[in-house]
Amino acid sequence: MNTFLITLVVVAIVIAAMAIGVMFGRKPIAGSCGGMGSMGMDCEFGCKKPCSKRQARMQAAQTEQQQH
Repeated sequence: MNTFLITLVVVAIVIAAMAIGVMFGRKPIAGSCGGMGSMGMDCEFGCKKPCSKRQARMQAAQTEQQQH
């Protein structure tokens, strides 16, 4: 029961802090611009050389685009 009450108090404090930030008109949290592509990463996980399965999927997709 003590753990629940401590957790409840911590969550309430965090929510109150966010509300105070909104009341004072602080800039809202925003995402980054461009995502992984802006960092020069082609793969989802930032790999420089994709695995063979991913290479096959990419090649199949490229071939399909060329046919259309």
